Order: sequence, then C-alpha cells, then structure tokens
Amino acid sequence: MVEVGQDDELVGRLRAAGCVFAEDEARLLLDAAGDGAELEAMVARRVAGEPLEQVLGWASFDGLRIRVTPGVFVPRRRSELLVAAAVRTLDERRDPVVVDLCCGSGALGAAIAARRPDAVVHAADVDPDAVACARLNLPADRVHHGDLFGALPPELRGGVDVVVVNAPYVPTDEIAFMPPEARDHEHLVALDGGADGLDLHRRIAADVAAWLVPGGSIAIETSRGQAATTAGALRGAGLAPHVLRDEELDATVVVATCHGGGAHAART
Repeated sequence: MVEVGQDDELVGRLRAAGCVFAEDEARLLLDAAGDGAELEAMVARRVAGEPLEQVLGWASFDGLRIRVTPGVFVPRRRSELLVAAAVRTLDERRDPVVVDLCCGSGALGAAIAARRPDAVVHAADVDPDAVACARLNLPADRVHHGDLFGALPPELRGGVDVVVVNAPYVPTDEIAFMPPEARDHEHLVALDGGADGLDLHRRIAADVAAWLVPGGSIAIETSRGQAATTAGALRGAGLAPHVLRDEELDATVVVATCHGGGAHAART
C-alpha cells in the first residue's frame, strides 16, 4: 500500500478519464499499489480504459473477492440473481453437483460454493484465458477447457443438480455499442451471442437435459427482452421454465426444471 494522503491529482486524473466513482477508485488503487511506480502503472492502465477489476486483479461479487485477469469477463453484480436462483433450486439436496458453464472467472461457481460448501462444483469455458483465471477461484482440477458440455467429464452426464450459465447474449451488431471497458478489454467470445444474442442459449437448451438428474435445473442469465425466447428454447427441449426478474439489479434469469434426465452419475 502506498502511504499518501488525499491524492487530489490522482482523483482528477481518474475523473478526467471518465471514472464516475473516481474517489473510490483512487482509494482502491492506492491500497493495492506496493509503491509509487506500481501505482503509476496501474493508474495508466485505468486511465487508458482497462476495467478497474482487471487492473486490481479482483472483483467484488456476492460478498467474495474474485480473481480477474486481463481479457477475462468481469463478473457483474446483476449476476448475483443467477447465484441466488441456482442455490434456491438445490433446496435440501445433499452434496449437490453444480456446473458453471461458460464460467469466465468462475465467479458463479465460487459464489455457489461459498453459499453451499457441500456442493461439488465443476466449471467450463472455451476461452483458455478464462479457464486459467477460473482455476484461481475454483479447484483447478474441476475447471475444464472446451466447448459447452463437451468440456465436461463424461461421468457427470445425468448427474448434475444445477447448471448455472452466464453465456454471452449480446447480439453481434450491438457489440459496437457496449461500453469500451467491455468492448475493448473483454474477449469477444465472452460477449458475442450471435445474430440475436441467443445462439448459445439454444445450443445449451438442446443438450442440457441429458446432463441433469431428474428434477435438476438450469439457471441462465438473459435480458428482459430476450427472456421469452430463452424460455421458449428450454420449453422446446422438454424443460419447464419460469422467468425471474430483479429490478434493483436490472437482472433477468430463466430457471428451467428437467423432469426426465439420465442415470445419476457418480458424484466425484
């Protein structure tokens, strides 16, 4: 930590760069920097537009400090609704198996594990940088690299209690209108959801039932305007969906329950 008083110059630089909460950011940067040179390097990155969380190396999420590395999707507070929805589906299940699909930093899986220490949490992402980051936040041997369910150990098939998903759902043509912090500093694979934003939602819906225990669920983040389409894809795959909305978080989640499912897998 750099020992300085109120650094008006630092606050001014951050405010001039468009940082709305410049005073708070200055305090966090001052606390994180080991010396003046490190502080200057961190401030330069932030002023250039890099997300504060990537500069600090962590993000606050659901009461946890989640490690975040450059290029990896920064967990948003709205996704705390997704965590709460997933945990609610577990009810009284003992030692539940949870999969954090399209995991990014692994924030969802880490938050669920914190709320349910008995959960066996696996995670997967197609981006190797996200996988490396998630292994800082979750048991490394349970974070898998690959495309959606194809990344998971086959023994999980039919044995998952809840799949929690924050897959990219921004339509391709809208990427250009995202804030520069996301557009320029988070990998495109974590943002681009295809023509209408829901390409991955459809792919996940088509395959998820085979991975769930009977009565297992999927909880997937979407937007208010896309929720009906996301729910429709899950309904078409034989699941029973409902939509959750939190106005304070500006968050929308579809939770869908599977009444079929494969044989219960060994819980490893």
